[in-house]
Amino acid sequence: MDKSCYILAIIFLPITCQIISCLARTNLTTDESALLDFKSHIITSDPYHMLARNWTNSSSLCRWSGVTCGVHHSHSRVISLNLSHMGLSGTISPQLGNLSFLVALDLGFNHFTGTLPRELSFLPRLKFISVIFNNLVGEIPSWLGVLPRLERLNLRHNSFTGSIPNTLSNLSNLQILEFSYNSIDGEIPQELGRLHNLQVLSIQRNLLTGAIPPPIFNISTLKIIAFKSNELSGTLPNDLCKNLPFLQEIYLGSNKLSGQIPSNLSQCSHLQILSLSYNMFTGGIPPAIGELTALQYLLLGSNNLHGIVPQEIGNLEKLIGVGLEMNEMSGELPTTIFNISSLQRLVLRNNKLVGNLAADITNLTALRIMDLSNNYFTGQVHFT
Repeated sequence: MDKSCYILAIIFLPITCQIISCLARTNLTTDESALLDFKSHIITSDPYHMLARNWTNSSSLCRWSGVTCGVHHSHSRVISLNLSHMGLSGTISPQLGNLSFLVALDLGFNHFTGTLPRELSFLPRLKFISVIFNNLVGEIPSWLGVLPRLERLNLRHNSFTGSIPNTLSNLSNLQILEFSYNSIDGEIPQELGRLHNLQVLSIQRNLLTGAIPPPIFNISTLKIIAFKSNELSGTLPNDLCKNLPFLQEIYLGSNKLSGQIPSNLSQCSHLQILSLSYNMFTGGIPPAIGELTALQYLLLGSNNLHGIVPQEIGNLEKLIGVGLEMNEMSGELPTTIFNISSLQRLVLRNNKLVGNLAADITNLTALRIMDLSNNYFTGQVHFT
């Protein structure tokens, strides 16, 4: 580099630094303005005075409560806003859509009302949204499907209505989808089967109808399927576990599901909870249940099951709870069940089971809850 280049570098370096500094201030000013507007929407409650005391012009916004800034090249921007458990009331400011570097937004466990502002769709870096335990209303926004990096979406315990938008199938990085405890109706979109990175799919206690779409059972990454307490109908595929090698928990209780319990369960080798109570399942309990050696809870109560309790249930050495109440089970309980030292809950009421249990029950030293009423057992059972 010749001497003239050095002279130019000396001349323009201060100017360049001034431009970068100006841009940094402008960007921080944009973030600050957005956050102060958010603060202005907290109109009825800030019980811990976190925003009133801390969110002021007298301190850097990167030191405000719940605000985290990151470094992007030569300037800092707000990348995380975590105001959970602060007892805040009000509405969610649309100005949050100006926090263009925001990665995580957590407003859970507050008292926010109104809807999710559409301006949040302007945040392409968002990976995490949680607004659980608020009072938000309206339909689940279809614009959520334009957030390409979203990994976790948690809207649980609000008052969302309407159906689940098909556009959510665009969220190819989504790992957790949690919509439980709302008033969502309609059918589960087939398109959710395209979420090939999904690990948790939880839409419990809503108003869902129709059958569970078969593509759901092809999401090989799923660990938790939770559709308890809806109005779902139809049957379960017999090869339920064929494409779900990592499934750990399945909650389908309190629906209108029918047919038989899938006989091919052996491929669900990691299954810990099988909850199918309060449905209309028929047939018997498949012996393949005994191959679920990681199973901790077997909940099949209040169905139309009949036949014997399979001997193979004794293979489930990690069982904590068994619920077979309100069925038509008959015959004797297999003696192997009384060798499960971890068993704490055994509920068998209202069946047609027979046998003398006096000697066997005493082997269940961890047992805390037992209900054998309305069967045909004999013998004096002593349980403490």
